[in-house]
Amino acid sequence: MQIQAPCVVSLSWRLEDAHGQLIDNLAEPLEFLVGGDDLFPKVEEALAGQGEGHEMTLHLEPEHAFGDYDAQLVFFEERAIFPEHVEVGMRFEGPPPGSTTPDLPADVIYSVTEVYDTHVVLDGNHPLAGIALVLQIKVHAVREASAEEIENGGVGGESAVSLTDLAPPGATLH
Repeated sequence: MQIQAPCVVSLSWRLEDAHGQLIDNLAEPLEFLVGGDDLFPKVEEALAGQGEGHEMTLHLEPEHAFGDYDAQLVFFEERAIFPEHVEVGMRFEGPPPGSTTPDLPADVIYSVTEVYDTHVVLDGNHPLAGIALVLQIKVHAVREASAEEIENGGVGGESAVSLTDLAPPGATLH
């Protein structure tokens, strides 16, 4: 079967930055929905028409992966609005309660990047935003997608892995 939306592909990959630094190595194949929310459009485009056993290397510029880095998503907030044990790497869905910085998007995950006595630095950028990536992919299998997978926009449940959500654990790459 050739890859075409909607279908499910079983992939393994190696993800590096443009300098060859390893970001993620998915050695055991996992399934992803082509035509859903699991893969970047540029990756789906490259996979289209391919089949089991296909291997490729993709060079993804930031606009084809996690987007450009937006300095306006980095801001300071008073230390007093955070939990007592706030630490670098903590994440908040939307601006933390009590935030005074105007016009911050509510649908962004903000990461604590620095903690000082009087303030905390938050960054709403994805850890891989602004970084060119090299993705080596191997297709292990291709199958038809179920109606449930198509309806859900992905394979698996809440614990499913998605390339579009990938973030290095605890890493701040900027």
